[in-house]
Amino acid sequence: QVQLVESGGGLAQPGGSLRLSCVASGRSDVVMAWFRQAPGKEREYVAREWFGADYADSVKGRFTISRSNTENAVTVHLQMNSLKSEDSAKYFCAAGPRISRYAENYDNWGHGTQVTVSS
Repeated sequence: QVQLVESGGGLAQPGGSLRLSCVASGRSDVVMAWFRQAPGKEREYVAREWFGADYADSVKGRFTISRSNTENAVTVHLQMNSLKSEDSAKYFCAAGPRISRYAENYDNWGHGTQVTVSS
């Protein structure tokens, strides 16, 4: 079992930046991903990191995912630049056994952190 705790959400202006962090404790040999969900919308894939990064088209070139491992924990960051109002959502960190862009393939989730982009 992996426990996930996110931090770093908040309010940013359009064009601004935020950095999200997630600490996953329990094991480090897991695919780490970020998803987001806006009110009334389905959970949406953002990015994942496992021996390389992958991004949704909507964030490519603006967001950067990175990770660092210890023996039994992973820290993953999501650097979000050039933020847009449509990036506003609750962001969730997820861990799973395989590379995937689908939420159902991730079996460990954090509680989420809110990101609001508004002037």
